[in-house]
Amino acid sequence: MTSDQTTSTELSWWLIPGRFIRREILPVLTDLRLAIILLLVIAIFSVSGTVIEQGQLPDFYQSNYPEHPALFGFLSWKVIQVVGLDHVYRTWWFLSLLVLFGTSLTACTFTRQLPALKAAQKWKYYQEPRNFTKLALSAELEGVCLSSIPPILQQKSYRIFQETNPEKDDILYARKGIVGRIGPIIVHIGIVAILLGGIWGAMTGFMAQEMITSGDTFQVKNIVDAGAWSSKDVLKDWSVRVNRFWIDYTPTGGIDQFYSDMSVLNDDGQEVNHEKIYVNKPLRYHGVVFYQTDWGISNVRVRLNKSPIFQLPMVQLDTKGKGRIWGTWIPTKPDLSEGVSLLAKDLQGMVLIYDAQGKLINTVRAGMSIPVNGVNLQILDIMGSTGLQIKFDPGIPIVYTGFGLLMLGVVMSYFSHSQIWALQKGKTLYIGGKTNRAQVAFEQEILAILDQLSSVNNVKKS
Repeated sequence: MTSDQTTSTELSWWLIPGRFIRREILPVLTDLRLAIILLLVIAIFSVSGTVIEQGQLPDFYQSNYPEHPALFGFLSWKVIQVVGLDHVYRTWWFLSLLVLFGTSLTACTFTRQLPALKAAQKWKYYQEPRNFTKLALSAELEGVCLSSIPPILQQKSYRIFQETNPEKDDILYARKGIVGRIGPIIVHIGIVAILLGGIWGAMTGFMAQEMITSGDTFQVKNIVDAGAWSSKDVLKDWSVRVNRFWIDYTPTGGIDQFYSDMSVLNDDGQEVNHEKIYVNKPLRYHGVVFYQTDWGISNVRVRLNKSPIFQLPMVQLDTKGKGRIWGTWIPTKPDLSEGVSLLAKDLQGMVLIYDAQGKLINTVRAGMSIPVNGVNLQILDIMGSTGLQIKFDPGIPIVYTGFGLLMLGVVMSYFSHSQIWALQKGKTLYIGGKTNRAQVAFEQEILAILDQLSSVNNVKKS
């Protein structure tokens, strides 16, 4: 074997993967049916990630999704945790679906949309009357000069191409709406950007949950879900203080809205940002977003006779789904041999006091005092806590950009790509055109052009 043959053989081996990709893989990737199936699967699992609570502790899923009876006969806490439905947007298989869908769109863009755009940019003159018989709309005009067409087409925003060669000054081509060919490409770019933003956010972002008492300062530490490439560096050198938490109630006693007045502090304790947040009105700082999602009762401040003020923690009690209620135990003797239980269900200041036998002693409001077990018990204040969900998602700007491109591409796609040809042969003018959409509107436009030209002579439609 000569050196030239060896080189040729080596080159052929290198070409095999490329041929395999073009012949076997690309037709599958660019298949519209594959894109539709992937989109439906992604949508289904996205819905599951919305319905099933994400990033909760195992105990939560065990209590809400028991094995007997399993939801829909199969959905139990074991299935959720094995499949990864408790953090669906960060699972390898969901990210793989996004990558495959994005690859399919990219392949379709390069193999179909871009060639279609290049074909639309290329054009040729029709130099024979038989060329016009292939058009959906065409006509013949007797005694009309081709030079009367450009002013009409210019009024209708057509771009006109006409040969400057004296021997070919009897042919014309005009087009408009080339932007309609660019629209699908922009749509694909927008969708791919959304997918990339989602993947980047899933891999580099995190979610945390904090329950903070009114008046406390904290740093975000309780991260419940994080991507493989996430970093806590964005949380350095600053903290957050909950200046005040309060709830507005309706006249019937229901919750109208709950609020948190929050300040962002630097390392020196100086306020660098301040915001009053509530549901759907978060605090944003350095890309970290604090959402108001929950509330609770954290402490009660009491005084026994003329003692110092005691601040006792309150815990949420298990009511078997019959409402939320918090309770604590208050000693009434120094040796802790006697005491009373205090229960509260909201921050309106109403508390219930029970003795050791579980008998209701009295109902009081914050600021009032009552005698119990030989001492004067004064309820000074009930302190609330704000439940915050903290999210850091660096992919959001990419996703927003993708949505902007998607909307722009959809609008651009509504423009019809219309083309008109004209040919002068002696005293006969041949004219015809085609469009890729809005056929009825284009037909009306052609008829209007013919009506304007018919004032010169009769029109003979082909």
